[in-house]
Amino acid sequence: MSGPTPSLLEIEDLAVGFDTEAGLLRAVDRVSLEIAPGETLGLVGESGCGKSVTAASVLRLVPIPPGQILHGKIRLAGRGDLLGLAPADLGAVRGQEIAMIFQDPMTSLNPVFTVEKQLLEVLRLRFGMGRQSARVRSIEMLRTVGIPDPDARLAAYPHELSGGMKQRVMIAMALLSEPRLLIADEPTTALDVTIQAQILQLIRELQQRTGAAVLFITHDMGVVAEMCDRVAVMYAGRIVERGDAVGLFTRPRHPYTVGLLRSVPREGTARKSELPVIEGAVPSPFASPVGCRFAPRCWKRMTLGDAEQVRCHEEDPALERKADGGVAACHFPVTDDER
Repeated sequence: MSGPTPSLLEIEDLAVGFDTEAGLLRAVDRVSLEIAPGETLGLVGESGCGKSVTAASVLRLVPIPPGQILHGKIRLAGRGDLLGLAPADLGAVRGQEIAMIFQDPMTSLNPVFTVEKQLLEVLRLRFGMGRQSARVRSIEMLRTVGIPDPDARLAAYPHELSGGMKQRVMIAMALLSEPRLLIADEPTTALDVTIQAQILQLIRELQQRTGAAVLFITHDMGVVAEMCDRVAVMYAGRIVERGDAVGLFTRPRHPYTVGLLRSVPREGTARKSELPVIEGAVPSPFASPVGCRFAPRCWKRMTLGDAEQVRCHEEDPALERKADGGVAACHFPVTDDER
């Protein structure tokens, strides 16, 4: 009987901060995640919760200063701790073993270079291809990602392409190097619904063909349900729940996860104003509250007795496995009757 699949990527106890005039801003606080080969892990949460900083840390893209890695390790199978790699060795990881699709392709594509120049640079650096061979490969990849007339598109500058086209070019660039891990940071946020569906389908098809693992970052629970095998829910810089996608959607344990799921539009919802909202605001990253960070906004806390509420406000819950098999950071996990 074979054992569990070894992880391709392990993030262990990662903490990331930024020096500001107001003090140290803790963007990511003691985050641990792992991704297996061929798996899609969704990292979900409200804007500003630390998802993108976590992803940037994997590729050592956090600007230092003002950013700083306060604690933790990021291990890539066969490479060891990425945080300990010398700058000269990062080139063998960035864009090669790990590639990233950014949220806004206009800020990721160089506006003064043609599509061809940017694609060919990837192939020359990764495989040492000559110009003609790299051009043929670039045309093949543009065709693969669904760009019509790819030969002509090579001569285009980014501003001459639509949003959907630019995002497809970004996906083509990410996959040219045949990465072991693809990080997709909200890749469909700025696109209309039709283009979103096409991009998601494209990522699924290419993943099936190449076997790459995917870290999919989003705030859209509908996209998570469609794309992910497992899900990690992030709140105020921390992971508050983690598990397989089916279990998380059918039996969420953390009150914050329940709040996110309740806010997903459903059939019959005519207006956004009809959707439930999570009252209150995310705590300041400069001074996190004592106890559970979600307690001031927690709908379940209000149903508890005085002693239980004191625990929520004074004791920081650890991320641990609950009796039903789920993993959540909550003293009083949501029950079946409360979902």
